[in-house]
Amino acid sequence: MAQPTNLYDSYDMVGIKESLEDIIYDVSPSDTPFYSMCKKMKIGNTYHEWMTDALRASAANAKIEGDEFSNEAKTPTVRLGNYTQIFANTTQISGTDDGLSKAGRAKELAYQTLKVAKEQKLDIEKALLDNNARVAGNSTTARELAGLPTWLVTNVSVGSVGGAVATGDGTDTYTDGTQEAFTQARFDSTMQSIWEQGGKPQTVLLSPFQMNVALGFDGNNNQRSTIGASVGGNNSVVNALDVYVTPWGTVEFTPARELRSRDVFILQDDMFAVGVLRATKNMPLAKTSDSERRAVVTELTLISKNEKASGFVADNTTS
Repeated sequence: MAQPTNLYDSYDMVGIKESLEDIIYDVSPSDTPFYSMCKKMKIGNTYHEWMTDALRASAANAKIEGDEFSNEAKTPTVRLGNYTQIFANTTQISGTDDGLSKAGRAKELAYQTLKVAKEQKLDIEKALLDNNARVAGNSTTARELAGLPTWLVTNVSVGSVGGAVATGDGTDTYTDGTQEAFTQARFDSTMQSIWEQGGKPQTVLLSPFQMNVALGFDGNNNQRSTIGASVGGNNSVVNALDVYVTPWGTVEFTPARELRSRDVFILQDDMFAVGVLRATKNMPLAKTSDSERRAVVTELTLISKNEKASGFVADNTTS
């Protein structure tokens, strides 16, 4: 088939209006499960400290009548601390933006500032979960907070070769070892160790890859077929792991994107907090040109109240 001679079609027309939706679609992940889980606490210094303590082990305790009392040796509390880290992002938009008619947003500066705030929240989540030692900082070096792996030392399943826990005070990092498969045996052993220390974990943070491994743990009964009872009924197979019940406690598996895929954390939620020195603030910057500048600034640190209540399955294979 061919067009009739001298047909005037849409390809010849001038002045056709754009067809552009008045909305911007963005499905980039923005959830931050660990940062959201942590209680936010107001702190008053760039170096925030807290203390931990522990009961002695049980012992035989029987005294004769009239026996003299004797003092027992006491262990002092442990004083720990972490430095605050400044998170800052800036956006600058030319003054011409005020006169432009745009799709999906009224003012570019407001849109970009909101976007920057979401991106910064992801940076915070990454820092909290990173295997990074604290840095005191100075006039030429930024302060850095010590991330989660640097605090966990008691209930840790290390790699088969070379894996070694950190000191546990944020001053050094976990030493990565030879990777091995994330298994139910390693997970259950870490859960038992936490229970023996008195911990009551509720949340397991792990990568999507390790989540798929966990779905295969024996005893989950996580695959079931639901068959519709009538014609037109819904036939579905559900493969889900909402909670995992062990003799040592019940935990919820939560996929997290910002942790290293080799790391699996078993956490007692109330034993972690975020110390906030400066809450997230949208700051207008000095106007030095025909433009507007805004900075989004947050300053905070991670508080690990007592690491014995949580655990770390380290050095898992990621493929």
